[in-house]
Amino acid sequence: MARILVVDDEVGIRELLSEILYDEGHTVELAENAAQARAARLRMRPDLVLLDIWMPDTDGVSLLKEWGSQGLLDMPVIMMSGHATIDTAVEATRIGAMDFLEKPITLQRLLKTVAAGLARGRAPHPAPAAAHPAAISPVVALEDELDPPVQAAAPVGDAPVASNGQLGSISLDQPLREARDEFERIYFEYHLVRESHSMTRVSERTGLERTHLYRKLKQLGIESARKRST
Repeated sequence: MARILVVDDEVGIRELLSEILYDEGHTVELAENAAQARAARLRMRPDLVLLDIWMPDTDGVSLLKEWGSQGLLDMPVIMMSGHATIDTAVEATRIGAMDFLEKPITLQRLLKTVAAGLARGRAPHPAPAAAHPAAISPVVALEDELDPPVQAAAPVGDAPVASNGQLGSISLDQPLREARDEFERIYFEYHLVRESHSMTRVSERTGLERTHLYRKLKQLGIESARKRST
């Protein structure tokens, strides 16, 4: 499951792409303009961005260039347009876009391009030759902390996954989709209780748009509204 940001000023395109990607198991955030895209990119740190070129406030190529100049292109970006020229697509690729999708976007082309982008993963952050401690990856930092012999790794028995293939109440011997559904059910029930069933706060806490949140809860068979009095 990946976090995907879809940026397009056409509501129909946003809803179509979100439905397809949601059905593939991804978490989808939607933005209708560059301002919303900037905020979403900082908030959710997407694994991949689908970015429309023609938008009313700031066009996609300008936003891509802005992210590149600020060192924020640490995720694959796939440009989309139904009117762009070859020169525009080439320019976007030169700036840092991974690929280009021409509208109308076919299902097969979308899924293939998204899969390729996610397989490529995040680009490494540039770091100076003498790495500052903050620039060291968490894994390396953790290895450095555990380097002395006295800091031996925890025995297998202390790991969160028990030897019988259980992660809490979730069996790890079942198919991935079923295990994921069990985890998501526990996850959303926890946040619903924590936020007193306020869908606005649960939406903000989980990073899901309200429409997707309602759909996810319905899919998992979770009661979303306050019905304590009945």
